[in-house]
Amino acid sequence: MINIGITGTLSSGKSTVAKLISGGKYPFFSADKSVKNLYSKKLFIKKIKKKFNIKSTKGIKQRIKSIIKNDKKKLKELELIIHPLVRKEMRAFLKKKGKIKIFEIPLLIESKLNKHFDLIVNIAAQKKLRLKRYLRKGGNKEIFTILDNRQFKNKKKIKNCDYVIYNNKSLKNLKKKVNKLKKKL
Repeated sequence: MINIGITGTLSSGKSTVAKLISGGKYPFFSADKSVKNLYSKKLFIKKIKKKFNIKSTKGIKQRIKSIIKNDKKKLKELELIIHPLVRKEMRAFLKKKGKIKIFEIPLLIESKLNKHFDLIVNIAAQKKLRLKRYLRKGGNKEIFTILDNRQFKNKKKIKNCDYVIYNNKSLKNLKKKVNKLKKKL
């Protein structure tokens, strides 16, 4: 059984690499997807509304982003609610059976989760390209900067990883690099 952790900076291509490694054959856990799912859970919404003094659940994600833009310290408060819930889901996924399990976790290194993985892969890409990708998905430059600053820079992440994939070119190029890694597995 091999647990593969995939990390990297914001919009570097972590999810794409996780899907390519999985190939529909191996299960993968996405921390981002886990966070997204939290916003549909009543208990989580209740905590968020109380913590950030939000009255309505309508557009709650946008309200949270607005709060973070106006007060960057609020991101840490949000993470204190989100991270334990995501870790709980991650631990449950770790217990599942499977020859290979893939975990896409943006803050893997920052959260000191290294010990859970047999192989850690860092996905790296130039900041200008990552911003372009983020904006293309409907993101906001200010939020990108706040979230990007929350993560370790690539140099620091790479020191804690077993393998690095640079994703500055085409999807075709990325697939070649992922296939090269898969052969090593």
